[in-house]
Amino acid sequence: MSTPVIGYRELTEKEIALMNLIKEQGNEVGRLVEGLAMNGAVDTRWVAVARTHLQQGFMALTRAVAQPTSF
Repeated sequence: MSTPVIGYRELTEKEIALMNLIKEQGNEVGRLVEGLAMNGAVDTRWVAVARTHLQQGFMALTRAVAQPTSF
């Protein structure tokens, strides 16, 4: 038996599938961002801004599914 995470409810199978889809897509976008960061032809400052905003977006999507009860 696993210990529940404080502030999180148990997810349904459908919600778990959605979370996994979000994580897969996030990893794919993350690889794109890392590839661009290594490209000498782009402004890495904007890549860093994009990385942060995309991370926030994917985090927001996971919270939309998980619907945590804590801050």
